[in-house]
Amino acid sequence: MEKKLEVKDLVISFRTQGGKVQAVRDISFDLYKGETLAIVGESGSGKSVTNRAIIGILAGNALVEGGEIIYDGQDLLKISEEEFHKIRGDKIAMIFQDPMSSLNPIMKVGKQLTEAMLLKGSATRKNARNDFNGKLAELNRCMDVVANGDSAAIAQNNADCKTFDNFCINSTKLESAYNELHKNAEELQLDIENWLFLIGKNQPVDERHIINSVLKRIENTVHPDIVVKDDRLNADLATLNSVLGTLKGNVKHMPEEAIAALNDIDQILADALERKKPNYFTLGFYMMVNPDANVDDMDIDELTAMTRKYLDDNFMLAFIDKGAKAIAYNHNRSLELKKNILQLTEEALEYFRGETIDRKQAFALVDAIDKAVVEAIDKLQVVKNSVEYTFGSSMRASLNKYFEGVVKNPKEQARFQRDTDKRNAVIAKGKTPDWEVVPAALVDLELCKKGIRDVLHNLRHSIQNELDTVASFDPEAKMVELIDYLKEQASAVVYKITPKMAKAKALKLLEEVGIPEPAIRYNQYPFEFSGGMRQRIVIAIALAANPDILICDEPTTALDVTIQSQILELINRIKAERHLSVIFITHDLGVVANMADRIAVMYAGKIVEYGTADDIFYDPRHPYTWALLSSMPDLDTKEKLEAIPGTPPNMIYPPKGDAFAARNKYAMEIDFEAQPPMFKVSDTHYAATWLLHPDAPHVDPPKIVVDRIKRMSQEVQTNE
Repeated sequence: MEKKLEVKDLVISFRTQGGKVQAVRDISFDLYKGETLAIVGESGSGKSVTNRAIIGILAGNALVEGGEIIYDGQDLLKISEEEFHKIRGDKIAMIFQDPMSSLNPIMKVGKQLTEAMLLKGSATRKNARNDFNGKLAELNRCMDVVANGDSAAIAQNNADCKTFDNFCINSTKLESAYNELHKNAEELQLDIENWLFLIGKNQPVDERHIINSVLKRIENTVHPDIVVKDDRLNADLATLNSVLGTLKGNVKHMPEEAIAALNDIDQILADALERKKPNYFTLGFYMMVNPDANVDDMDIDELTAMTRKYLDDNFMLAFIDKGAKAIAYNHNRSLELKKNILQLTEEALEYFRGETIDRKQAFALVDAIDKAVVEAIDKLQVVKNSVEYTFGSSMRASLNKYFEGVVKNPKEQARFQRDTDKRNAVIAKGKTPDWEVVPAALVDLELCKKGIRDVLHNLRHSIQNELDTVASFDPEAKMVELIDYLKEQASAVVYKITPKMAKAKALKLLEEVGIPEPAIRYNQYPFEFSGGMRQRIVIAIALAANPDILICDEPTTALDVTIQSQILELINRIKAERHLSVIFITHDLGVVANMADRIAVMYAGKIVEYGTADDIFYDPRHPYTWALLSSMPDLDTKEKLEAIPGTPPNMIYPPKGDAFAARNKYAMEIDFEAQPPMFKVSDTHYAATWLLHPDAPHVDPPKIVVDRIKRMSQEVQTNE
């Protein structure tokens, strides 16, 4: 399964007048393509802070003290705001709890939808052009190396890459023109259906405007593969022209012959929109070489077969063969360089196991390894290796944390001692101070060294995995994969969204999220919608840029249960249709029962339990998870629901042991003395509780939880 996002050892604090609040404490999780990860916990547990860090919208007083957020081979914590702008909304989108905080109350919803599309469009095209040029240039360079100094072969390689560039762009221009005409047809059909609906309901309409609009716009849909201007269509247009000539003064009713013509045009457009789309990748090359060829009357399947054969015979098979050799060369070169990195990392690991670390020597070691890693990266890989691309930044961050601790720890210890002495002096005078001593914020240097070694181990594991799977590497398949990638980038280069296209897409999105009469709703303001409808609009805006990852920050909290269910069903449906990866933030376990693939339970800035939905609901192990399940209402529970006693700890002064210990009736003495590690329950299930220690006494979950699990198991068996 493809990993879309990786959060590793994330630590976030907030500067306040009372001190530093530790909001997120060393959390890690992965997100895979097409899955829903639910992050569950009370308000203030760090759920939203974590996800705001992912999308780069933390408050000004936030301090990211450690960790990585890896997306597409980049650490999102270390990129510029300009670079983040390319990702935010476009690749990673977010739906907030309160839709009105996301919507401009004085701007029509249609304008807000299209604005997002138009703003992102130009940036996307520029980025795609850079990616396309960079990959193709690297392929050309490797092909030249394989040519081994043969000037004729090198000249041919340059010509072939230029040809590929030209026909990619030519193909996508043809496709873009087709898409625009196709969208025109979609938009016109939508308008005709709306007009016919209003006419059928005896609503007032502008007959002249309708007929004039159809007569003008139908010309922008004519295409051999979309709308063919045959005798049938010409007859309908002649009817509309004739009716238009007879309309004088106020018209109370659209003439029947005009209604019949509109219905027929509507059907013509509907049939046209269902026609198969030509393969423009092959057609583009054929038309580039044979610009005078007449392919308008050919069947689409016949046309595709002919152009594909022509492309293979005259260019593509030879290009794939040369490209595959270049990819094989580059891959083998990369592996040879990486073998040397294994030796360098082994030496570095030995050094970082030592008692003392010299700053100058440590950074020199890291710089040498990073230079070797950058040199060894296979730039023809379509999917970036996040370990390789983030190695340098990860190592330098880990080293800086260690050396900051070396300097900071003595100062913190001295400050803590001074403050303690001062407080003790006040107490010795018989007074009770109204302030507490802020604990010494010491950096665990041994843990820092382990973090440094972990980065090195991850790199070695990644390289060793590549070396172990070298036999399964298929250069030709990788070349086809690269061509597909370049085709996608070329399409993004050519595709230019116009205001008209943006409106058509906006109407389609409104319809997709379940808003009735989108043509009317398009011109309304947010205050004219109900809470549930406003949330649907926010979802539509989030989907406008076709993101990879959708973050839902308690999107149903302010809604009644009926609308809540509808929104959850909508998110599930859209996720399945678009194969999105979803992070769903909530305080209510019941909300995610039927939609989450995996669940992370958070408390006081830490993940305390992590597993599949079945693990969490049928085999919970952490007392806090038990407490959440005990307080979750359902129709079958007859006992009084148990509220979680007490309040979360003050994270300016985080507890020494388990943060949940003070509210946990199952707490042991060690819970107040030391933080529990993450114990492994199964390959998919982990929990941070001392109750899982081999020496801990056996404790059963509360009766209400046991009964609920039993009922749920019986229901599953019955349904099966």
